[in-house]
Amino acid sequence: MKVFSRAIVVSAMLSLTALAQNGNLTSELKVWLVAMQANGGETLRPADTVKPGDTLQYTAVYTNAGARPVSRLVANLPIPQGSEYVGASAVPAGALASLDGVAFAPEPLKRKVRQADGKLVDVPVPLAEYRALRWPEQQLAAGASLSTSARVRIVSAVAGAEPASSISTAPAKR
Repeated sequence: MKVFSRAIVVSAMLSLTALAQNGNLTSELKVWLVAMQANGGETLRPADTVKPGDTLQYTAVYTNAGARPVSRLVANLPIPQGSEYVGASAVPAGALASLDGVAFAPEPLKRKVRQADGKLVDVPVPLAEYRALRWPEQQLAAGASLSTSARVRIVSAVAGAEPASSISTAPAKR
């Protein structure tokens, strides 16, 4: 089974954005491997390397270090190629999902499909097609932080990625 650096699946995640006009707003992304315990519980541990079938939890923390509130904060979390969103894992609740990173709607996403009899019906979009999550616009008070998270399952390595030995595993900061 192929093992690769978590940075391969994190590379798309580094484009976290906060739509706010404030130089004191920072974001930090942490990537955790979700490990199952013998008793059925879960633990989160650093995701130094991952392999297909592993589940990762991405946690983005936005912090307003300024003296004034930040308005119009929109937290975005891209879902990298080579991974599949774990449905209903977005925290806080209320995140919108997207197939293209442009148009967002509440999950589960649905599409119209024409049946053999010509009738159009709504069917759920496979989670493997989700490419981004976005939380509704909000205000972040001075000195406050907002944490968002979601889980993905690794389905394949991303072509052209660097070998694990050449990639730092330090958390991404913006």
